[in-house]
Amino acid sequence: MPPVTSPSSSSSDAARLHAPFRPVRGRAMSRALGVAAVVLFTGLAAFVVEQTVWDRLGFFVVGLAVMAFCEMQARVVAVPDERGLFVRNLVRRQRVEWAEVVGVSFGGGRPWVQLDLSDGDTLAVMGVQRADGERGAAEADRLATLVALHSR
Repeated sequence: MPPVTSPSSSSSDAARLHAPFRPVRGRAMSRALGVAAVVLFTGLAAFVVEQTVWDRLGFFVVGLAVMAFCEMQARVVAVPDERGLFVRNLVRRQRVEWAEVVGVSFGGGRPWVQLDLSDGDTLAVMGVQRADGERGAAEADRLATLVALHSR
């Protein structure tokens, strides 16, 4: 006899399957590097002698710019729903419908998952990264499961 599943357990499984894809290690490293950059450039601005106020301000602004770039890297995400996938990468944001996705690849030394689209184009999904090790592979499998589930 098959196991009995309650509606709440199947809805929680669906919610888990449709949870956003976010990197773990890449996010932590990006944020740590951003804070380190601000601290380093602020230290340089404060302790390097014979600088004008504008030079010091310039160092601080460079530190903030590096931190902003690192924060952009930390905010990559892919958010699935019933209709498709919203992908926010470092610079580019794109929404694809499930019918547009014909394949999911994570091999060949790629640092993140790549979606093969029906128009022949590809889309990197930086929210699933190889740097996360086994978790990254499991997330790639979850994304492939979503593609298979919704493209029936």
